[in-house]
Amino acid sequence: MTSAFSPASRGRERTTSSGRSRTTSCGHPGAAAPGASALGPTGPAGSDAVPPVVVTDLSVVLGSAVILSGIDLTVSGGESMALLGANGSGKSTLVRTILGLHPVDAGGVHLFGHDVRRRSHVPWSRIGYVPQRVGAASGVPATALEVVRSGLLDPRRPFADRGRRARTRAMAALEAVGLAHRARDHVQIFSGGQAQRVLIARALVRDPELLILDEPLAGIDRASRQALAEILASLHDRGLTLITVLHEMGELSDVVERAVVLVEGRVSADGPAHDLAPSSPGAACHGGRPCS
Repeated sequence: MTSAFSPASRGRERTTSSGRSRTTSCGHPGAAAPGASALGPTGPAGSDAVPPVVVTDLSVVLGSAVILSGIDLTVSGGESMALLGANGSGKSTLVRTILGLHPVDAGGVHLFGHDVRRRSHVPWSRIGYVPQRVGAASGVPATALEVVRSGLLDPRRPFADRGRRARTRAMAALEAVGLAHRARDHVQIFSGGQAQRVLIARALVRDPELLILDEPLAGIDRASRQALAEILASLHDRGLTLITVLHEMGELSDVVERAVVLVEGRVSADGPAHDLAPSSPGAACHGGRPCS
């Protein structure tokens, strides 16, 4: 399997949201795309490809509150999209509903063509998720390598994190985020930015085709945000589909191509990121409301 974080073989030019171009990877003729061995006919290549994410007329009610209403959203393979909006606009709820963590009250959500309400049918190994950071080891003493290996665990394979192959995959994921040299260090001593990178490595260890990140820039310093932007740009260049929840674009302005703005649980705007999204804290989102 060609890894989403394996060295790229060749590149092409992609224009970023800021109008600048950078080199993006594409395999040599006949080479597999990231995760291609798992794709079959539903992979990102080809005009008939099934999009990684399709949300149709989605509504979500939590308690007595309508959190999301009438959401329509399609994310194509290889796309980098940001979900923007003020606190309470529904960004994280939408992501968690896409992942099947909140019930769908109306409409539908499909991942790689599979209804999330039928969880056993969804190819979860093709999806990586980085939740809002609460601690890479959740209070349990663990090394970076152990945290990343835990991403291989599966109810049907309780020992999937063990063995030489699991270690090799975990080390490759840590290498992708620049932390292979810290593999044996305990995550409790890591900075916020380093801990965030460990969580990204854990999401990458299964070699997903879709990576969803919820507020990855929150609570980390500028240098860490810049390092994270470089990591995500590299992953995107190698073909990974990215959905990132953000308050503002910040250091990811050159990584995100498309912005979807939520206001009070509805899509307010959807288009090129440079047309819709502020890049600095305190700037106004579509409709004049602050994004932070």
